[in-house]
Amino acid sequence: MDDTPPPPSEHSPPPPPPSAIHTGSPTDFLKGVVGKRVIVRLNSGVDYRGILSCLDGYMNIALEQTEEHVNGVVTNRYGDAFIRGNNVLYISADEPL
Repeated sequence: MDDTPPPPSEHSPPPPPPSAIHTGSPTDFLKGVVGKRVIVRLNSGVDYRGILSCLDGYMNIALEQTEEHVNGVVTNRYGDAFIRGNNVLYISADEPL
């Protein structure tokens, strides 16, 4: 029996580029960004950018060297900031992983 895959049909979408393939769980991502620069978006739309010091199961977050961004403009700078998890919309890496 032949083990070669069938040729792609005209109507099948092209495979995603290698950089667009994501593996791992959200937990793996969060463990990987501890100690790195992140962007934390709150439900209010305000962004906090800083170094992720730690977080817990409730998504409570501690940031160092924190900047507060409102509409893309830096409005405040804090040494340390603590964000309650129920206010967090998402966490994004601010540097390549």
